[in-house]
This record gives sequence, structure tokens and C-alpha cells, in this order.
Amino acid sequence: MKPRLLYLCLFFAALFGGNHASIVSGQQGRLDSPHAARQEATYRGGLVTPPLPKPRFILADTSVAPFDFWQKTQGSVTLLFFGYTYCPDQCPMHMANLGLALKKLPAGIVDQVKLVFVTTDPARDTPVVLRRWLDYFDKRSIGLTGSEAAIEAVQRAAGVTPAQKTALTNGSYGVAHANFVLAYTKDNLAHVIYPGGVSKDDWVHDLPLLVKENWSQ
Repeated sequence: MKPRLLYLCLFFAALFGGNHASIVSGQQGRLDSPHAARQEATYRGGLVTPPLPKPRFILADTSVAPFDFWQKTQGSVTLLFFGYTYCPDQCPMHMANLGLALKKLPAGIVDQVKLVFVTTDPARDTPVVLRRWLDYFDKRSIGLTGSEAAIEAVQRAAGVTPAQKTALTNGSYGVAHANFVLAYTKDNLAHVIYPGGVSKDDWVHDLPLLVKENWSQ
């Protein structure tokens, strides 16, 4: 295993473990301390060095219209999360904390943030189911779906290990998926990622910094 990938595996396993252990592809970047300091700001997510490039892809949104991720997120802080609506714990926790934070922040900040949720369970997460679930947390959030092959390709393009189905004792299945949010700033790079356990207050603290961030300086 490459040293960077091993580092990431151990870091996330120590944070929360379980079926939702989060792994970024080793060739992409290195995760620094979740509270690593920069001269301009201290982020409560994990800094990634080098940053992860924003992927280019098109999936269907909850109105079944094509959504060009690269084109429609230009000029915004874009939060990308892979998960599914039947998730018993981490997905609703992430989305609830994000939704509460976005409600608390001023409109001038919120208007510069796009929250994009890509389902890893397209068989059960129909556009109607996905839209209804997302609306519990934030009605402005963008839900995306597609074929299993297309979604796997998107995860790989984002540098994320593709989700895998796991059998449950009741005869149904769960989906083991990456449990972190990629935060792309206006330079189309994810310098910071947010694992499970990030709170509403952490998002309230970090989102204004991400909106104002200029990584080139």
C-alpha cells in the first residue's frame, strides 16, 4: 500500500471506523491534521496536500435534468458528498449539521455555497425519494443520480474509493461509502475535506472562511 493511502486509512479508521470508513485515493493527496493551521485561517476540516481537483461529470438531478457539475458550480464553494438515503447514521448526521449551519449563516455566505449530494444507491434512491430526503435538511441542496457505472466513475474522478454494497442480516443491504465531504473552493480545488464528526458549529466557522479564501496568496 502506498504511504499516503496508508496514512489516510489509519487517520479515518481512528476517527470513526465502521462501514463508513473514508478513503481518498493515495495518488491524489495527503491529509494533514484536522486542525492544521495556515497563516490566513485555521480550518476544522482536514487540509489536503496537494489539493484534490474538482472532477468533471454530468449526472441527472432530482428533476431528471442533466447537471453539469463542473459548469454549474463555477464561482461557488462546492460541498460534494457521496451517500445514500437509507444510510442509518453518517449521511443524515452530515446533512443535518450542514443544513443547520446553512440556516444559521447570513445569506451573503450561503448564496456562495452549493451542497451537492450524489447517491451511492441509485436503485432505491429514485429522484423523488432523493428530493424528499434532501428537503428535510436543506431545500437548496442538489441531489444527483445515474447508473451504478456512472456513479462509480464519478467517485473515481473525485479521488474517492467507490462505494460497495454490504449484505444485512434482514436480507436487505447497506452501502459502505466514503464518509467525508469534499470542499472545493473557487479555484476548483478541494484543499479541505470534512470527515464524520464535524459539527454544525465547525461548518459555521469554516464556510465563511472557505468563501473568502484565496489559496494563491
